[in-house]
Amino acid sequence: METVLFSTDTPELFDAAVARAAEVLASGEPVALPTETVYGLAADALRPEAVAKIFEAKERPFFDPLIVHLPTPGWLEELVEIPTESQALVAVLTERFWPGPLTLVLPRRAVVPDIVTAGLGTVAVRMSAHPVFRAVIERYGKPLAAPSANRFGRISPTTGEHVYAELAGRIPLILEGGPAQHGVESTIVAVEGDRLRMLRAGPITAHDLAEVWMESQVAPDGVTQADMRAFFSTLAPRPGQSPEAPGQLASHYAPGTRLFLIDSATELTPGSGVRAGLLAWKRAAAHDYGRFAQVEWLSEKGDVRAAAAGLFAKLRRLDEAGLDVILAEKLPETGLGVAIMDRLRKAAHPK
Repeated sequence: METVLFSTDTPELFDAAVARAAEVLASGEPVALPTETVYGLAADALRPEAVAKIFEAKERPFFDPLIVHLPTPGWLEELVEIPTESQALVAVLTERFWPGPLTLVLPRRAVVPDIVTAGLGTVAVRMSAHPVFRAVIERYGKPLAAPSANRFGRISPTTGEHVYAELAGRIPLILEGGPAQHGVESTIVAVEGDRLRMLRAGPITAHDLAEVWMESQVAPDGVTQADMRAFFSTLAPRPGQSPEAPGQLASHYAPGTRLFLIDSATELTPGSGVRAGLLAWKRAAAHDYGRFAQVEWLSEKGDVRAAAAGLFAKLRRLDEAGLDVILAEKLPETGLGVAIMDRLRKAAHPK
């Protein structure tokens, strides 16, 4: 199969690319599209045979559920059954964070195919804010299932060129929309009554969500720190348990080169003859980086948003450098640092 990488740089190219993507989607084939988080591989979420082509192209196991992207907010209640006790909270979250990098897991309606949800009774839904993705899905007019546009378990793509390197010959069309803004996948939360359960950390932090909850009419009067802790809980799948949402497997987002987490590059010196690469958190003054075959700084000055935006691109550069090993410095686990460390731990987990 020939794969076309289609630019959207000019208004004319943008319009032509959107029209072509809608045509390919209508034919039942998948299309790689930019989102504000990472690039996604999209297909009609309501056509099981189209969704199956996503799994085939990615070599993704069928037990791993997909996120469904909505053309408009009105599609939400077409796809999910919002419990009465969750309606106020869902309304607050969608009003504040959609379109944007927040995915909600809610009870599904029968119209959602089993292949999308891995047979679960829930479905993950969101609305992308990227102008290319929005234009395509609005023109197509139906929900799109769209996991990251890479082979399963590998580094997520943040440019069209990354997608081409992963999936050329497997899909017909990639729309290039520039580097992804956030660089890590969406935050995923399960809505359970008037509480949330964090399933995957992402650009919308627990603090962001709690702040909106506290400012809304959903939170009870006199909110305490105990209430705040109760508002959130986290739960990873138990061994042998299928994931509830994308990105919950222990090994994920992984380069082909073995990666290890370290506290600081000052801790150790690579052994003689070992080509070691370093993914540094920030540049340390007066530190000798010459002992590493290649160094990529997540942020020269310790900017966590810049670190997230460049994470996968810099991991990919190290993976392509012919190294024996990659060492990645740990980040402070506050705010967006939680999401970055989640990705690095999964990248370091033995396959």
